[in-house]
Amino acid sequence: MQEATFTKRAGVGLRSERGPVLGSVMLTTGLVALDSTIIATAVPSVVRDLGGFAHFPWLFSIYLLTAAVTTPLYGKLADVLGRKPVMFFGIAVFLVGSVLCGFAWSMLTLIIFRAVQGIGAGAIQPISMTIIGDLYSVEERARVQGYVAGVWGVASVIGPTLGGVFADFLSWRWIFFVNLPLGLWAIWMFARHLKENVERRQHRIDYLGAALLIGGCTLLILGTLEGGITWAWVSAPSIVIFVLGAAMVTAFVFVERRAEEPVLPLWVFRHRTLVGGNLAALTVGAMVIGLSSYVPNFSQGVLGTSALVAGFVVAAMTLGWPIAATFSGRIYLRIGFRNTALIGGAIIIVGTVMCALLSERTTVAMTSIACFVIGVGLGLSSAPALVAVQSVVGWDRRGVVTGTNMFSRSIGSAIGGAVFGAIANTTLDRHFAAAPPDVKPSLGAGADATSIVLKPGGGDVPAQVAEYVRASLYAATHNVFVGLAVVGVCALAAIMLIPRKIEQLP
Repeated sequence: MQEATFTKRAGVGLRSERGPVLGSVMLTTGLVALDSTIIATAVPSVVRDLGGFAHFPWLFSIYLLTAAVTTPLYGKLADVLGRKPVMFFGIAVFLVGSVLCGFAWSMLTLIIFRAVQGIGAGAIQPISMTIIGDLYSVEERARVQGYVAGVWGVASVIGPTLGGVFADFLSWRWIFFVNLPLGLWAIWMFARHLKENVERRQHRIDYLGAALLIGGCTLLILGTLEGGITWAWVSAPSIVIFVLGAAMVTAFVFVERRAEEPVLPLWVFRHRTLVGGNLAALTVGAMVIGLSSYVPNFSQGVLGTSALVAGFVVAAMTLGWPIAATFSGRIYLRIGFRNTALIGGAIIIVGTVMCALLSERTTVAMTSIACFVIGVGLGLSSAPALVAVQSVVGWDRRGVVTGTNMFSRSIGSAIGGAVFGAIANTTLDRHFAAAPPDVKPSLGAGADATSIVLKPGGGDVPAQVAEYVRASLYAATHNVFVGLAVVGVCALAAIMLIPRKIEQLP
């Protein structure tokens, strides 16, 4: 059985069986990937059962928010306590949150339990990627990236398919229960094969900085997602929330400058490779949440497909991603991280423009092709950017920089979910407010009227009502797709910040 021994200057040794540990990493990656893809196609079913279309973006945003704000803390703890205990804690909390989500009885409780899931997920993905950085060299990571990316490929087919099957034939609640066997198996694999020898010394965890980061980001996301829906953009609640959020983030910066062991050290924002890689991760997060949230609604509500077919449309994106990521490992060894990521960024723009040009009469095949193209671009840009970020530091800081990169991606998803949710809800509210007199009485409560076209058979409403709601939903998703094209341009600009020659920090 192949083994590797590592001696670290920070006094931490890692001796592990690389093959089984890689298998464990792939399992935990599958845990996150499956949960990401499986819920997207079930959202219309959740809305039908629990209501609250205007609040469904919180199913993504609250999960991503709690994952994002805890990721830097997990990254720091992984450098202090070791990777293993942090991973165990994350998987355990994620599984508890999954069970609670499966038993949710309202949209509010489901959102709350998704927050618990996010707290656990905040540890899983960054620690998994950190372990890969520990065990494999830059040259080896080109091959390993293909293996890990393959997990996303399998999940991209199994996840949406299971989500569609559960939504159409069983219950959307099974999308959460399916996490249990996968998570328990991952825990057993890590316990048996990952060996660490951590030098115990006194540490001071930056709890004040973590609290300010969590509070500030939560308020800013809350203000963005609920602005224009629960309260007006220019109103006392909106102003207070944004001011308090900005004040806490500002205070966080000052606290980190003086903290002995900051949870998110500010030096990660002063190196071009780290800045470019983290900004690229931010845009990737926004891109993924926008597609996974609104492509299923477009497919089911506008094109009239089933949840199962909508699952295959989303799978096109998550299938193109790992295929491209597998080849990116070979490409960046030849032409460099930056050039490989730039190619991916250009492909992303092409794909998002294709999405923006989709019409109400487009085919499912064209929608799938557009998503696949975006997935290819994401695979060619995100993998090289992450490896570049990990390559500029040693073991004792790899957890921090990997955690920061995952934090950026999660924050991008949380902000993206909030912004795209605001765009969609505002568009729907305007369309429904301007509905013809013979349609308006049947629309009900604002954006929740979209459930009319998300029900099998269109629901028991007049044809003109269903058609008006379908046109309104198309306008909302079209505006979201235009926003994705703007994000694609920002992604290319972020990648250009990465220098051609990567140099390791002292």
